[in-house]
Amino acid sequence: MAASKPVEAAVVAAAAPGSGSGVGGSGTAGPGTGGLPRWQLALAVGAPLLLGAGAMYLWSRQRRRREAGGRGDASSLKRNSERKTPEGRASPALGSGHPEGPGAHLEMNSLDRAQAAKNKGNKYFKAGKYEQAIQCYTEAISLCPTEKNVDLSTFYQNRAAAFEQLQKWKEVAQDCTKAVELNPKYVKALFRRAKAHEKLDNKKECLEDVTAVCILEGFQNQQSMLLADKVLKLLGKEKAKEKYKNREPLMPSPQFIKSYFSSFTDDIISQPMLKGEKSDEDKDKEGEALEVKENSGYLKAKQYMEEENYDKIISECSKEIDAEGRFAAEALLLRATFYLLIGNASAAKPDLDKVIGLKEANVKLRANALIKRGSMYMQQQQPLLSTQDFNMAADIDPQNADVYHHRGQLKILLDQVEEAVADFDECIRLRPESALAQAQKCFALALTDQQQFGKADEMYDKCIELEPDNATTYVHKGLLQLQWKQDLDKGLELISKAIEIDNKCDFAYETMGTIEVQRGNMEKAIDMFNKAINLAKSEMEMAHLYSLCDAAHAQTEVAKKYGLKPPTL
Repeated sequence: MAASKPVEAAVVAAAAPGSGSGVGGSGTAGPGTGGLPRWQLALAVGAPLLLGAGAMYLWSRQRRRREAGGRGDASSLKRNSERKTPEGRASPALGSGHPEGPGAHLEMNSLDRAQAAKNKGNKYFKAGKYEQAIQCYTEAISLCPTEKNVDLSTFYQNRAAAFEQLQKWKEVAQDCTKAVELNPKYVKALFRRAKAHEKLDNKKECLEDVTAVCILEGFQNQQSMLLADKVLKLLGKEKAKEKYKNREPLMPSPQFIKSYFSSFTDDIISQPMLKGEKSDEDKDKEGEALEVKENSGYLKAKQYMEEENYDKIISECSKEIDAEGRFAAEALLLRATFYLLIGNASAAKPDLDKVIGLKEANVKLRANALIKRGSMYMQQQQPLLSTQDFNMAADIDPQNADVYHHRGQLKILLDQVEEAVADFDECIRLRPESALAQAQKCFALALTDQQQFGKADEMYDKCIELEPDNATTYVHKGLLQLQWKQDLDKGLELISKAIEIDNKCDFAYETMGTIEVQRGNMEKAIDMFNKAINLAKSEMEMAHLYSLCDAAHAQTEVAKKYGLKPPTL
């Protein structure tokens, strides 16, 4: 993983075409988001538990590459100075010329004296004598004609710079506010005030200021983008922590659960019940009672799965585990899986650990537990642990196609495209009928060869034909249209279809929200993000979604205050 590359702020992802998302990400077998660049940005195609993925990554990545053709990649973004030094002139503004006519000579004298005081202050500033510099800037402010907005704003901004060196953050914010009132698009004053608000723990105000700076700078300055990213993460974590602690566990839709289990073919717990396993309450079509094997909580849980009565599965598995029944290992894995589905990774991990540690257990059980734990680590931004689990699964069950299917998605997230393609090839060798693995392979190849998009699109069509109720596939096909053909209307049509199929598909709501931000439809975007927040499966995912929502809110406020709007699609 390219963890050393600075994370681009969510405000950038939400606002600037060609920028990657800077907050949140997800994996394949357990919800969760937030932290490292590739995890926050990545769209790993095909797996149904891609909850909270930074949906625009692959689309944005290609746009960024095209737009960077003449100026280099993200690493060539302007690295401005820390903006600590005072300045001699303010940012250019209309109406800053000297007036003509009666009284002009006296006014010039006043302005000249103000400039002289400012220049003297600059010398004190450079010498580290900040108190004396403040006195000179104060004198310049008092001497400057009030109609000289641009010059006066410079004096306030310079005094704020001196206050900043003394860590007098309240005074910094006050002087920068005066400067911005006089010159609303004064980047240095806006950014200095943003930093003061950060020190004063005024996160909302900090975000609004740094959002304005990002837009004014055309999203070309890493320093302001990183501050936006930082404050968005902090806001998201705070809000998610408060909301998540009072959140009731939410079971995903039946369509989602069935699609999730269909992504595994070597998963014992997802296989239909055998005839001998069914209870005596079940009848076959001829009315004949089926054989009763035993009274088992696990078998009851399996029966509830077939009936789509998912809310009872965890409790029945717990009965099997507590009784140390014959299916205790299977019950541990099934319970862990449903803990992941409702977003309780902390409860899932001990169960997965136990199954993995059962050397005498069926190797398919242990391999499946490793895949799910590896995916959980992937979403928790622990790529080394994730890789270890996938590799261990491949070692103990090398003919298990699921291992290569899910590990291939991890490799995409890690930007290891060649290794991802190799894993998808192995999955296809073991499971030739897998249209999903073929689509993933084409998508991975398309990262470097756009001709592969057409093949990936065909494979998604095949996936939809085989599994028409899988909402996530529609979202991925919609994103493919955006990435491949820049077809917003078709992309939104497919994502809307996903929501029609599954109104609990938070991935679809998040993706649509991100697109609406890029189109400049902030109110619609905020509505989509809020719907996704209410469906979030983990605190990390919720924090990521709050960050996106806060970025959209900040842009709305900036548009109202300063008339600034980022470029739209």
